Amino acid sequence: MNIEKQLIEGIQAAFQHHYQHVLASDEIGLQPTRKDFAGSHTFVTFPYARVTRQSPPQTAETIGNYLKEQVGIVKDFNVVKGFLNIELADSVWVSTLQSILQQYQSEQPYGFQPDNGKKVMVEFSSPNTNKPLHLGHLRNNFLGDAMSRILRANGYAVHNVNIVNDRGIHICKSMLAYQKFGQGETPESAGLKGDHLVGKYYVEFDKHYKAEISQLVAQGTEEEQAKKEAPLMKEAQEMLKQWEQGEAETVALWKKMNAWVYEGFDATYQKIGVSFDQIYYESDTYLLGKDIVEEGLEKEVFYRKEDGSVWIDLSDEGLDEKLVLRGDGTSVYMTQDLGTAELRYRDWPFNRLVYVVGNEQNYHFKVLFSILKRLGRPYADGLFHLSYGMVDLPSGKMKSREGTVVDADDLIDEVIQQARKKTEALGKIEELTPSQAEELFQMLGLGAIKYFLLKVDPKKRMLFNPEESVQLQGDTAPFIQYTHARISAILQKATHDGINHEAFGSLSEIHGSEQEVIELLAVFPQKVQLAGAEYAPSVIAQYVFDLAKAYNRFYSEVSIFAEKDADKVAFRVALSSAVAQTISAGLGLLGIQAPKQM
Repeated sequence: MNIEKQLIEGIQAAFQHHYQHVLASDEIGLQPTRKDFAGSHTFVTFPYARVTRQSPPQTAETIGNYLKEQVGIVKDFNVVKGFLNIELADSVWVSTLQSILQQYQSEQPYGFQPDNGKKVMVEFSSPNTNKPLHLGHLRNNFLGDAMSRILRANGYAVHNVNIVNDRGIHICKSMLAYQKFGQGETPESAGLKGDHLVGKYYVEFDKHYKAEISQLVAQGTEEEQAKKEAPLMKEAQEMLKQWEQGEAETVALWKKMNAWVYEGFDATYQKIGVSFDQIYYESDTYLLGKDIVEEGLEKEVFYRKEDGSVWIDLSDEGLDEKLVLRGDGTSVYMTQDLGTAELRYRDWPFNRLVYVVGNEQNYHFKVLFSILKRLGRPYADGLFHLSYGMVDLPSGKMKSREGTVVDADDLIDEVIQQARKKTEALGKIEELTPSQAEELFQMLGLGAIKYFLLKVDPKKRMLFNPEESVQLQGDTAPFIQYTHARISAILQKATHDGINHEAFGSLSEIHGSEQEVIELLAVFPQKVQLAGAEYAPSVIAQYVFDLAKAYNRFYSEVSIFAEKDADKVAFRVALSSAVAQTISAGLGLLGIQAPKQM
């Protein structure tokens, strides 16, 4: 039942009848009624004064009376200035619930769109192999994973990709420190995950490097010059040259340490429920863009300076001149990204490529997209940068090289422990086996951190508070998960009592809190579409929170099993079932599981 379509057709008929004016359907906008007024849909009449030649309130009264008399689904209306608030018949909401439950039983899940034939590639994670994943990476991974799920729900074929930054001076810093101070240590001998062990030597490099700088400054060298002259930095630069020249010992050390890191990354990805269809490595792609630079020179998109370096002038777009190839022929990040975009399109021709990268790279992506458009690439208009703000902790900002970064593994473990402590304090897990309890703690902890990082609009910088994230009240995943577990218990009891909630009869009236829940259920498909269109998982997070709140209000105001009317009992159980399925689907789009017992 398309409620909006029927209301729009009714408004069109009212304008034809009273004002002899034909309104196109796209000229009519309906919006949700404000909570402090009765009704579900509001029609704003101010823009139509030239047609009706009446005041907005008079127009609203005229249209409202027509709808009430002529459109069967309209029960009543009220007018606030020029706002016509429309109240629908209770039977409409009963039919809406029936329709939603039928869609849940069909092959196409409720709220999700069929295959639209278009392909979207989503790049996220992009870690460096000199350190473990940290809190900032978690926001990146959760955004990328959630957007992949949301885009699939909108009918797109989705291909998740990851580019691993496995080469460069920062990688050589860890390698050099390990070579000098590692004494053959391995992840096994250190009792550390491989990525944590390599990260330890990145910090070790920084510690010794700073000591060398201090010593040079004490001897009278300017600080900036000391940073360049420090022996460790020179050795790291020499190691990078050896790697680029393929020197066997350097490459062997690079492969060994990277293998440790990849094993650590894989364990973290598995823990957080994130996976990739394809992984690219910077060591394979950093030379790719050179052919594109040559092509750009031929097309006069780029120009060469006297020192041999190649540039593009984007000042007419409000950008500036940008280097795309150094004078010595070595590539820069832009060279690599041009080549990588080309490679990806050849590997998996996409309609859209979404880069999930922090907002400090906003300028870089404006330049990249502009260059590819000027080169006439067929995929250039389909490129999108999902830019997001940084994540802070109550203790402040993080710096990897100083060892003050919050490792993702440690943070996840901390939140799982918080979930364990709070759940055990409530004393509701006596019926669970130890393994079931452990699974629940993992589910709650991961759900808490994912939801907390996803409920904020991606563009905003945010503060993550681990303890706040696991609260059972308020805008948190555990509150929503608890609502799902509560409904699961209700459905279990209904099954035990032999209540067939799929066969409730027609009801003459329903409670206001029931209507509110059904209104929310009805807009789930639009929320999924909006989250996809705006690249904002926060839309889904807000929706499932609102749905859980509305259900808990219904649960507190309306009795289910103490009700004498069997049809009402079946209806309320059916309503509960639809809510549980929608909460599960909504949380699933965020990569969060919905427990059946808490």
